[in-house]
Amino acid sequence: MHQKWQYWNKVSRKWLAVLVVLGILASIPIISDRIKTETSANNVEMVFDYRDLVDISVYQAHPQDYIQEQLARLKAAGVNTMALYESSLDELRKSRRIMIFNTQDLANKKNQLIPANTNYTYVVFTSSEYASALTPLIERTFHSVDIDVQPWSYNGQQGLVIQTPPENATIKPLWQDPITLKMLRDQGFNIMPRLGDSLPYNSEDVEQLLSYYEENGVKRILFEGDAVKGFNDNEDKNSLVDFAELLNRHGIGMAAIENLKKPQKGFSTVAYLTHYNVVRLYSLSDRDASLDVDTIADRFALATKDRKIRMLYLNVSPARNSAKAEITDQMDNLLDALGSEGHAVQMIEDNGFKLGQAEAFKVAESSYERYLKIVVTLGAVAFVALMISYFIPYLTIPAFVLGLLGFAALYKLNANLFEQGLALLVAISAPTVAVILAVRKVTASQAKEAAVPVGNRLVRSLVLYVITAVISLSAVPFMISLLNNITYSLVINQFRGVSLLHVAPIGLIAIYVFFYRGISIRKELPKLLRMPITVMMVIVVAVIGIVGMYYLSRTGNGGTVSPLEMSFRTAMENLFGVRPRNKEFLMAHPIFILGAFLAFKYRNAVFLFIIAVIGQLSMVDTFAHIHSPATLSFIRGVLGLGLGLIFGIIAVLVWQLGEGLWKRWMPRLKR
Repeated sequence: MHQKWQYWNKVSRKWLAVLVVLGILASIPIISDRIKTETSANNVEMVFDYRDLVDISVYQAHPQDYIQEQLARLKAAGVNTMALYESSLDELRKSRRIMIFNTQDLANKKNQLIPANTNYTYVVFTSSEYASALTPLIERTFHSVDIDVQPWSYNGQQGLVIQTPPENATIKPLWQDPITLKMLRDQGFNIMPRLGDSLPYNSEDVEQLLSYYEENGVKRILFEGDAVKGFNDNEDKNSLVDFAELLNRHGIGMAAIENLKKPQKGFSTVAYLTHYNVVRLYSLSDRDASLDVDTIADRFALATKDRKIRMLYLNVSPARNSAKAEITDQMDNLLDALGSEGHAVQMIEDNGFKLGQAEAFKVAESSYERYLKIVVTLGAVAFVALMISYFIPYLTIPAFVLGLLGFAALYKLNANLFEQGLALLVAISAPTVAVILAVRKVTASQAKEAAVPVGNRLVRSLVLYVITAVISLSAVPFMISLLNNITYSLVINQFRGVSLLHVAPIGLIAIYVFFYRGISIRKELPKLLRMPITVMMVIVVAVIGIVGMYYLSRTGNGGTVSPLEMSFRTAMENLFGVRPRNKEFLMAHPIFILGAFLAFKYRNAVFLFIIAVIGQLSMVDTFAHIHSPATLSFIRGVLGLGLGLIFGIIAVLVWQLGEGLWKRWMPRLKR
């Protein structure tokens, strides 16, 4: 009975492999849909923060002339949109639309005693045009929070009395300044409003606001602060649903800021309710606007090409320059980075994009995708069971059956967790199985042949290198299919477990190399546990720990990069158009080829596969960055394999040269 069970578990590997192949075939239409989605929106929108321009103009001798001059320069450099914050009395004062007095100011000007029980805000418009345009705006805002506003005049100029102190009045958000909005529209700029959630949600007011936006060609809004409009009142008013319905009615989408510390509250809910009418936005901070023009241009080009960014948000700020004894800003530097020859705009266009209003990706989804995903799921579970079979053959069939039952239950409980969990296990399984098969191949060769010619060893190593890479990359169709959801592309939902993906295959290959190379684990484990610990062992473990910590610090988006490596990355990007991963073509892939070459002759060289698996898992990990286009990730992996092949052959030649010199000179040195 025991032998029969072992037999069926062993035979089941073939059927598991068939299911893996069927899963890959079923994934092809899904991969095609993802590529269609990723190529459906190619407009890149350059957005400038208009408030920054106003802040800088305050330090100019002729503020309005300065603003008009810079607007013309921005337009010529490719900026096509202005971001307008909700206005405020303070901002209108900076724009010289109004003057603001408190009760003390007014008493001083009229040579009167200050009233004992009055602390109001007094607004004077600097022209009748401003009065007619801004009065409804101010009244609407303050009435919505139950603050009375009354007409008033000062020296023949129209004004308003707002019955609250200036400290309170100046921080209340108003609609975007209609005078500025009209001026920018007349100059050909699109408008992207920035909205906060500081005032109570009122559906009628929001309806009027969005109607106003629609009339002025607004296609997308960007939220200010840590929450979307309506979040704070959602429990009482169900305001997120109402806000999303209004956005849909007026054809307005949203922008998602890249790399926020925390997602804006309520964003994912509104994104779902607006059918993911969302565009990703990269914001260049005012500090980074001081970087050299080549660095800024590279950032913009990479953001659009590598991370599906379709909006670039530009910030500048005034700064006190003691060396020049003047107030400076980054406008000239930023404009050079954008519009000068060979920089951002040209690089973006050379990559196949064009400047224009950003559009959301049009999701392509076949009607039969859900049925294909069933086959993909079967193949994915089979792949995981296949990996388990190389460690515990007795559990091959149970692993597959229990895996199906477990993931079916998980799908019912949490579909996202099901997708990510299965995708992670496949991503771990494929490079692990690939390198295990490579280890088995060289181990079998060691047992059969005493000596293999050098040329034959090199050819075998290169063939094994290609086969192993193909098996490792077979995880990719499963990952793409299981995670084929626009929420991952927009980083509303993120693939978890990248750190585990970077560690698990290394550990599993180490276990296999130590315990599963034709020797019983029952015999090897006690021997290992009885082995005396030496100082050298402690040193080796410490070194491995340090290298491991550094390796983990480099994983994920938060990995640290030295300036020298950053320059090398840029050089590689400029040379190839797509940057291959350094750890693949400079380390892991060459070590695989050299390790295989040596392992066909030397038994212990197989330990190099423990390091070489890093290259295999890294190729798979590239596709875990779902905000990157799939075609670009594929090119990056193939380019890494090609360069790794070259460096691997060089490593073999260097080894052969060194080995020859060693054999030639060592006998002489011993004399």
